[in-house]
Amino acid sequence: MVQPLPASLWAASASPAPEYATLQGEHVVDVAVVGAGYTGLSAALHLAQGGRKVAVLESSEPGWGASGRNGGQIIAGLKHDPDRLEEAWGKDLGVRISNEFGGSADLVFSLIDRYGMDCHPRRSGWIQAAHGKMAFESMITPRCRQWAARGIGSRLLDQAETAALIGSSSDAYHGGWLDPRGGVLQPLSYARGLARAAMQEGAAIFAGAAALKLQRSGELWEIETAKGRLRAGRVILATNAYTGDLWRGLRRTIIPVTSFQAATKPLPPRERASILPGGQGVADSRRLLLYFRLDHEGRLVMGGRSPVDEAPSFTDARTLQAAMSRIFPQVGSMPLDFVWSGKVAITKDTMPHLHILAPNLYTALGCNGRGVATCTVMGRLLARLASDESADDIPFPVTVPDPITLHGFRKLAVFTLSKYYGALDRLEART
Repeated sequence: MVQPLPASLWAASASPAPEYATLQGEHVVDVAVVGAGYTGLSAALHLAQGGRKVAVLESSEPGWGASGRNGGQIIAGLKHDPDRLEEAWGKDLGVRISNEFGGSADLVFSLIDRYGMDCHPRRSGWIQAAHGKMAFESMITPRCRQWAARGIGSRLLDQAETAALIGSSSDAYHGGWLDPRGGVLQPLSYARGLARAAMQEGAAIFAGAAALKLQRSGELWEIETAKGRLRAGRVILATNAYTGDLWRGLRRTIIPVTSFQAATKPLPPRERASILPGGQGVADSRRLLLYFRLDHEGRLVMGGRSPVDEAPSFTDARTLQAAMSRIFPQVGSMPLDFVWSGKVAITKDTMPHLHILAPNLYTALGCNGRGVATCTVMGRLLARLASDESADDIPFPVTVPDPITLHGFRKLAVFTLSKYYGALDRLEART
């Protein structure tokens, strides 16, 4: 049975889902993919483009997890700046990583164009806003300049330019930078677009087919579900923040963190015209960041850390409503239409991870809040690995899983760090 999508703005406004298959009996494929978020769907699409026989197992339906509940912001690059990547991984691999993920937004928009995905894409750019002078000087300015040196046309914004582009009060942010590569889309519709494209290329997508057991059987891997079995020469695990115990120890390599979002009712014409007139997506520089955008129907959508893990209420959105009113005084106490939450996979080094878990068994996880573009690229990299490309030729480090120490205390650690980071953010906002 397919688990219904949680209520959200995106579930209410998404393009229709294609008709997915039901797994019954035994099927044999070249590659089996577990998880139908952006990573798994991108992997399946790229494998099918290459002529592989692919099947995707999804416990609910494509886009049920974070891929259907995120902010819909297309952000190029990784959390680590290009210079830092070169310092960490050497000049050769560091440059290859920067190029691969620097082009992640290009990949998203090219797939949307190629397959005519109905997901309200807008390549309007992305703004990172500095919550104080310290963040502007230590983070925003070097990041903008590093990407500008690599020819992307990024632009540093002073306080007045930031306020004008965002449509915010003049003192909401100290400044920012504009990345022209990014943009926004309807995230659940994009997941459904990837699923439809993969099916068009010949992939099978089985909804309501939770993978219950994974084991090696001779030359093939076997995946058991409640009503059938999938046998495959290669397997990709693409469960990200919703990773369980299908492969022992894997879930201890990431920390699932709940992100909470709220959307207003469609704004009146005057307010809609004054907020984000260029249509960019915005995230700020706080450790406990705020991110916001307008949707295609003129709602103001804002996200941040969640006060609850699941099933948030409108009462839980009071902090976000206060932030909306502070950043956008013209909105005032605009009533909300939707509140919802989803899980984000965080790694201890804030880098996504790509692993070979066993012969012909691959995984990628931990996109750290940049899932739309980053997961699309990680899926393509997984497809290359599962197509017998050498790990040395992949433009990203293929590593061994490194479980997080004291993972069982992650909720306490997240709570403690949230309090600490919140205090630092408030201090920096005043300097």
